[in-house]
Amino acid sequence: MTLEQQLLITIQLIISAILSLIIGMDRERKAKAAGLRTHMLTGVGACLFTSLSIAAFPDGDPTRIASNIVTGIGFLGAGTIIVRNNQPHELTTAASIWVTAAIGMAVGTNAFLVAITGTLLIWLILVVIGRIEEHAYQHKGESAQSTDTAPS
Repeated sequence: MTLEQQLLITIQLIISAILSLIIGMDRERKAKAAGLRTHMLTGVGACLFTSLSIAAFPDGDPTRIASNIVTGIGFLGAGTIIVRNNQPHELTTAASIWVTAAIGMAVGTNAFLVAITGTLLIWLILVVIGRIEEHAYQHKGESAQSTDTAPS
């Protein structure tokens, strides 16, 4: 790999870390086990695997790496899901880990606008829609924290 390619990948990793941090901040704020560091590592890792598969193996099939990232992150997300009283919890956290990998992959393919737009949408879903959900639960007389399946 050329020094120029390595510099580009370095920039991609930094961008991916920043975008993943934005997503992880909501999970950290809600004191979820998978917070800032988990989301940042997921995004940076997906970016690094994607960037390297494109730059280091130009004759290879980068879709193989992409499909394996999706599968691997699925296992990571599944590990965050907890079942209590036959109810799944932390589904939103698992989904946020999964989608953070997609942001890292987008950055790894130089799709910066897509990655930034995706990050903003994810943030809106986690923070804004999350608050709307919590407000709806409060009006029903329920605690959003007690159900934790939808608004987590």
